[in-house]
Amino acid sequence: MKMEMESKAIPTLKPAAKLGKVFNSTESGIFGVLIGMCLLLTFIAPSFADSYNMGVLVRQFSFVAIIAMGQTLVLLTRGIDLSVGAIAGLSGIISAWLMLNTGFNPYICLVLSLLFGALCGSINGMLITKLNLNPFIVTLAMGEIFFGFIMVITQGWPLSGIPQNVLFLGQGMVGPAPVPGIIMILLGIALIYILTSTPFGRHIYAIGGNESAAKLVGIRIDRAKIMVYALSGTFAALAGVLMMLRLGAGQPQIGEGWLMASITAAIIGGTSLMGGQGKIIGTIFGAALMGVLANAIVLLSISAYWERVIVGIVVLLAITLDQFRARVKRKE
Repeated sequence: MKMEMESKAIPTLKPAAKLGKVFNSTESGIFGVLIGMCLLLTFIAPSFADSYNMGVLVRQFSFVAIIAMGQTLVLLTRGIDLSVGAIAGLSGIISAWLMLNTGFNPYICLVLSLLFGALCGSINGMLITKLNLNPFIVTLAMGEIFFGFIMVITQGWPLSGIPQNVLFLGQGMVGPAPVPGIIMILLGIALIYILTSTPFGRHIYAIGGNESAAKLVGIRIDRAKIMVYALSGTFAALAGVLMMLRLGAGQPQIGEGWLMASITAAIIGGTSLMGGQGKIIGTIFGAALMGVLANAIVLLSISAYWERVIVGIVVLLAITLDQFRARVKRKE
């Protein structure tokens, strides 16, 4: 009789424990804040919930989310990539230049630009791993080099005349959903699968959690880090190319401001600067939260000059939250 009662109690306790675990997670907390902000803005400014504004909002934060997903991979290995904004801008410019000056199929130009981004990221990774250089210094210096090349190629002028048949990727809609938003979701699903269900994903977490232990169990640290930086460069390039197609021209300003946004979105979403902790879904929620803040500034007619102040405050809060999470984890 006693055994029967215990067996009946187990199925009721397990779902409750799982439910509690879900609602105590960082990602669910950020999602709750995001929903709360959306409801508040809908009440204050009803135009926020318009289908047009929703499309604009999703399109805007999808660029940051894409570049932040690559940054998340780097942060998980206890690294950092300060060149993502520059890689995004230079890749967009190179894509535009190839379309205007080579006669290649525009889609081939897009692929070449993504490969260029992967190459830039790989160079970062090789300098960091093979020469044992500090990721902060390497990516900061490479970012300056990449931004310099943007000015060399463009001379400060936009490259206009992009073929119309590829602008759909940056400007188009599939039903109510903007194409960049769909790309963001598909990439997010792919990365979630990679991080949770593949050896490479487990290696990323292992390296960030304890690199020495990961090396002892046979994980090829250098190769994994180079691949992570290559993916970061690829995602940055994709974001830059999509923004170029959104604008319909290779603007030299593409990528400016994306560095801080990519790091902030990842940290807000639960990725630790100490490595080994974070999820892609949290990064997407973090990027969405920042997008809602930027959208609120416009809808509430707040001076655009305050945007950088607000972003800076959010960055400080995100870093403080990260340190708090780290202390709690150490106490556990």
